[in-house]
Amino acid sequence: MRLASPAGRASVLAWSGAIVAAALLTGCGTTEAGLEREAARQLQARVLEVTQASSENDPAAALRALEGLEAELEAAQSEGQISEERRRSITTIATAVRADLNEAIAAAEKAAADKAAEEARIAAEQAAAATPPPAVEAPAPAPAPAPEAGKDDDKKDNEGKGKGND
Repeated sequence: MRLASPAGRASVLAWSGAIVAAALLTGCGTTEAGLEREAARQLQARVLEVTQASSENDPAAALRALEGLEAELEAAQSEGQISEERRRSITTIATAVRADLNEAIAAAEKAAADKAAEEARIAAEQAAAATPPPAVEAPAPAPAPAPEAGKDDDKKDNEGKGKGND
């Protein structure tokens, strides 16, 4: 399941936490339900952590809290405070919540990567727009024709040599 918006992810996370809470709270406190009162209290505290982190749209913290819940669950079972059937039921729900949390984390990472890529693209476009285009060199003007050799020299040599100047 892919969640398109942060609100959608938060909603799924909150519902996931609520499902875990409901599973734990159903029949809590009675040994007939396969869960002793002290174990139920400890597990409820862990479920509250998962639910709070989920409602704050913090899947990483919710995942850490879920790991704490699973550790409490194992401890309760090893001490005989929870039945195997009840542990399996809670573990199944916790596995589904973990999948939702991992999906939310992956979606958040993808959104962050997409945002970073978009910001990099915009920065590159702005840099390209701010850089002036390369100057186009105008063709150099053609050099002026060189004076013909000899014409001016002849005039200078002939100065003062005209008729009557000999």
